[in-house]
Amino acid sequence: MAHIPDGVVSFPVLAVGAAVTVAGCAYALKRLPPERIPQAAILSAVFFVASLVHFPVGPSSVHLILNGLTGVILGWAAFPAILIALLLQAVLFGFGGVVVLGVNVMNMAVPAVICGLLFDVLYRRTGDSPRLAALAAGFCGGLGVLLTTLAVALSLGVSGREFLPAAKLIVLTHVPVMVVEAVFTAAAIGLVLRVKPGFIARPGLSPAWERVE
Repeated sequence: MAHIPDGVVSFPVLAVGAAVTVAGCAYALKRLPPERIPQAAILSAVFFVASLVHFPVGPSSVHLILNGLTGVILGWAAFPAILIALLLQAVLFGFGGVVVLGVNVMNMAVPAVICGLLFDVLYRRTGDSPRLAALAAGFCGGLGVLLTTLAVALSLGVSGREFLPAAKLIVLTHVPVMVVEAVFTAAAIGLVLRVKPGFIARPGLSPAWERVE
């Protein structure tokens, strides 16, 4: 699972996670205009629902993360969107924890922002081709899962050697999720580009909400 529960990671990891999450949310909210708040709310809800559906994979279980898709559309606003979704999941369903919330947000939001920035670069090279842009988005969708699982594994690994087997298992069990999210993200962005292209970033203009439509 990508959600780390309370009482697992060490204090230094908790401190770094909290600091990164606070800084990321502050930076994102400073740049987020009011007219883009509904967009962030929609992606937060999608992220919230996707993470509730679990599938058994070997001795563990996995779920869709969709942080790559969230980052492609929201950019830096993925930080507060993911924070709200994870907080509600922790309080309402016990997924993850409240004390470790900063770490969980960091592990999912930082990859989301990276995917958003990478998609902007790739999108500029597509020549406004929806098909190529969808492929670029699909790559970012799979990459978001990979980076998150590596971040979770690193958070566990530096907290204690006893967590190394679990860290390796997390990476391996999420390989199918990477493929599924790559396909889903490509299909979703391909549809958005045909129906409402202004919903995501345009070439040469980043992030999405700074674009003049």
